[in-house]
Order: sequence, then C-alpha cells, then structure tokens
Amino acid sequence: MKDKNELAKGWVLKAESDLATARRMLASEGPFDTACFHCQQAIEKFLKAFLAFQGQQIPRTHDLEELARLCSLLDKTLKWDELNLEEVTDYAVAVRYDLEFWPERDVAQETLKKAEKVKEEILLRLPPEARP
Repeated sequence: MKDKNELAKGWVLKAESDLATARRMLASEGPFDTACFHCQQAIEKFLKAFLAFQGQQIPRTHDLEELARLCSLLDKTLKWDELNLEEVTDYAVAVRYDLEFWPERDVAQETLKKAEKVKEEILLRLPPEARP
C-alpha cells in the first residue's frame, strides 16, 4: 500500500499534467473551454493531494469549494475566498455539455491563474517527499 507521500505525489503529478494541457491550449488558438476544464481538474487534484497527504479519505466529488473547505479544516492558514472556486467547479462537468459555453482566452487565463495559486498554496504545505 502506498504511503501518504506517494499518494500525494501521484495526485500532484496528475494535477501537473492537467496544467500542462491547459497551458498548451492557452498557447494556441484554443479551444479555451478545454483549458478551463483542465484548470478545474488541476485544482481538484492539488486539493486531493493535500487531503491524501493528511491521511484523509478522498471524496468522490468535483466540488472545489467542498474540497477547499475540507483542506481549510486541516490547515487554517489556507484561504480560498478570493479565488471564487464555485465558478471553476462548473468547469468540471457542466461546461463539457453546455453547448453555449465557449470562453474567450481571458477567461481561461484567469482560471489558469487560480489553478497556479492553488498549486502554490498546496506545494508550500507538502514536504519534498510528497512532490514530484
């Protein structure tokens, strides 16, 4: 069975893969809904990496606010209010099927900034053994 460092590292690696895909989409002509989706996925996986490192059961949810709340219960210094994760949560499922959602580059860039902020906050709290 994997220890908490290996579990966290696995989640971080998956999150980094999603960020790489989002960056590739932003460096191209899109599609920017795909970039938004992968940013949401990266945030979700970074939050789950923190929960895994803390030895918590990983909830089967895409709800970023709920995952952030669970992380904040374990570390009171985590602050997510300014990120508006509720909006990003919608990118997990709804926008994949919303035929009207075609965000511009600036929306995807802002979403990437949020993902990068979550990454920074989580990696600050993980020891080197739990990071790739």
